[in-house]
Amino acid sequence: MRGFAIALISTLSLAACAVGPDYHRPIVETPPAFREASGWTQAQPGTADMQSDWWTLFGDDQLNNLERQVAISNQNLKAAAAAYRQARALVGENISNLFPTVGVNASADRSHQAGVTANHYSASVGGTWALDVWGRVRRTVEGARANAQASGDDLAAATLSAQAELAVDYIELRAADEQKRLLDATVAADRASLRVAQNRYDVGVAARGDVAAQQSQLAQTQAQAVDLERQRAILEHAIAVLIGKPPAELTIAPTDWRLTPPSVPLSVPSTLLQRRPDIAAAERHAAAASAQIGVAQSAFFPDITLSASTGGASNVLADIVSAPNAVWSVGAALAGTLLDFGGRAANVSAARSGYQQAVAQYRQTVLNAFQDVEDNLASARVFESEQTYRDSATTAANEAERVALNQYRAGTIDQTTLLVAQSTARDARISALQISSERLTTAVTLIEALGGGWSAPGRPTG
Repeated sequence: MRGFAIALISTLSLAACAVGPDYHRPIVETPPAFREASGWTQAQPGTADMQSDWWTLFGDDQLNNLERQVAISNQNLKAAAAAYRQARALVGENISNLFPTVGVNASADRSHQAGVTANHYSASVGGTWALDVWGRVRRTVEGARANAQASGDDLAAATLSAQAELAVDYIELRAADEQKRLLDATVAADRASLRVAQNRYDVGVAARGDVAAQQSQLAQTQAQAVDLERQRAILEHAIAVLIGKPPAELTIAPTDWRLTPPSVPLSVPSTLLQRRPDIAAAERHAAAASAQIGVAQSAFFPDITLSASTGGASNVLADIVSAPNAVWSVGAALAGTLLDFGGRAANVSAARSGYQQAVAQYRQTVLNAFQDVEDNLASARVFESEQTYRDSATTAANEAERVALNQYRAGTIDQTTLLVAQSTARDARISALQISSERLTTAVTLIEALGGGWSAPGRPTG
């Protein structure tokens, strides 16, 4: 027993070692600033950090109410949350392998032989312990923990994506409402122009073609307005599904256009590594892949298992625990592979390649994130400048339409000139609205590209 105890202590002293590389966060090239950030208006002090309820930047109460329902009721997010809980449970399962397994056995039987009937009772408690001398289990736990953290990051990424999708759908729905209002006003103006054309035709100063042309333009505008109902219905249905409701249960009443692009807090590129959940998930996958190298390398070393049991056996149940009937045993077993023709070496090589792949994917995710931010910064800058020109064009086109209508009534221009002016004004108004909508959706995608209001929790890097 003394020799066995010494061997056990010696074995446990080796258990502090774990084969395989210790993980360190991969190095990525990070620029000091975003290229497209030049000229970008920085957020005021005190608002430099994005809040988790980032959608409140748009100042719309109904949008706020809808966004709050996404994380609670969205079925895709519920599935992602369940996957996260499953991954965390697997961590616990792997941790349990670090400890002994204890079992109990008891039996009782009655037999008859050669005219003699006898009872027999036995009971024992035993345990086995597969020592994690080489760190296989610890590396497995390390990988499972990293995968669970990545699953949590995936949940955060899915939540942010659903929130951003809802915000974009809501903005486009409100843009459809405003475009419908513009087209309804245009329909009213076209009807007035049709009456003018009809009156001029009735008194013989206009051709029948003038009336037909005005009727055609009115019908085209009416068709555009009707088609918006389809677009709006589809957007409303999409919003309902995002908040976990059947489309029939959600109605969003039209309202006036009052959304304006918010000031989006902008940070330096290095903070993006902690603010985007997809980057954090990719980094955790690299950590999990690193741990698999150690798991593969541990196969080169033998497994050591300790076992012990104690109990008793007797023909009398009351005597089962008495000293004369006591039995016990202790033991140790060692098992390993002597020859596998390169199988273990191939597994190690595969694990190293898997880690290299995960590192490359992590770095590519970072590059894609930088591109997302740069693209949206460029779009925001261009759309802001374009808005000025579109608004000016709308003002000029509206004035040209007003003048042309007066001139047509006075008989100084023909119907074609009036129709061109009216069509130009209608298109200019819609184009200005579309740019306003684009600026708003770009603000949403920029916020998403910056990671929203999420930040990675503190994690060990080595």
